[in-house]
Amino acid sequence: MTAPVRLTTYARGGGCACKIPPGELEAMVAGLGPAAGAADLLVGLDHGDDAAVVRWDAATGVVATADFFTPVVDDAYDWGRIAAANALSDVYAMGGDPLIALNLLCWPRGVLPVELAREVLRGGRDVAREAGCHLAGGHSVDDDGPKYGLAVTGVVRPAELITLDAGRAGLPLSLTKPLGVGVLNARHKATGEVFAEAVAAMTTLNRDAARAAVAAGVRCGTDVTGFGLLGHASKLARASGLTVAIDVTRVPYLAGAREAVRDGHVSGGTRRNLEWVAPWTDVGGVGEEELLLLADAQTSGGLLVAGELPGAPVVGELLPAGGHRVVLR
Repeated sequence: MTAPVRLTTYARGGGCACKIPPGELEAMVAGLGPAAGAADLLVGLDHGDDAAVVRWDAATGVVATADFFTPVVDDAYDWGRIAAANALSDVYAMGGDPLIALNLLCWPRGVLPVELAREVLRGGRDVAREAGCHLAGGHSVDDDGPKYGLAVTGVVRPAELITLDAGRAGLPLSLTKPLGVGVLNARHKATGEVFAEAVAAMTTLNRDAARAAVAAGVRCGTDVTGFGLLGHASKLARASGLTVAIDVTRVPYLAGAREAVRDGHVSGGTRRNLEWVAPWTDVGGVGEEELLLLADAQTSGGLLVAGELPGAPVVGELLPAGGHRVVLR
């Protein structure tokens, strides 16, 4: 009998924790502005928003994004579902709806069986189908390690765009999914333990949260992925020229997340996130374990939006610009 394949052992990092660190990424793309004649580019590189948006006509904007990563779980089908939900989230985070997606697959031929790759693709297909998004073809590469994701195109009404730079002082901040998938995925990779609640969170589409945000008139927000809550909150604060205040007692976590941190299951990406935000974060009396959870590199995390949404906890607020971009209370 063939032993089950542990996909996470083929990954240097896991999911969005394998992103290039935010400081390095910003330096890499600095000065790479849009080409000439880009007057209809509504959202580009300026603030590091979740997707690019170009105006199609007065009533329609086209949203484009791509996202792929190494395995976060050992189950190939679940990994495909998680990667697809994560890529689609970039469109939802802008207030849009995905229309069509293409598979992006890197696969070590001769090392991992093609049947596993098929399961990954099946997982992506099923989540795209749930989203009402066409998934048609894509591109594959024979690579040293497995990677999977989607390139997604969607639509948005320009008047309903959700961006990082549209915050206003006094608005509450709501978070639509609990944190902790990063440390739980790290524990899963190290021990093989399966965390069903984490898989359920990562495979839940941000579609309903995005629609609720648009209906509530939300115009500022982002999704919480590889840079952690602190990293994404910092980017929002900087783009809007405001201070983000986070009430750490209100931030929700998945069951087992605190125990995973205490047992040392913290990715290098999470530690790099915390190091990056440290210069402009007032941590107050918050301890290291809590800071690591707040900086935890999420995969297919929830939305962080400036406004109140039904069922989503308010975890902070936007304040006028001050000495710190992020303040923990």
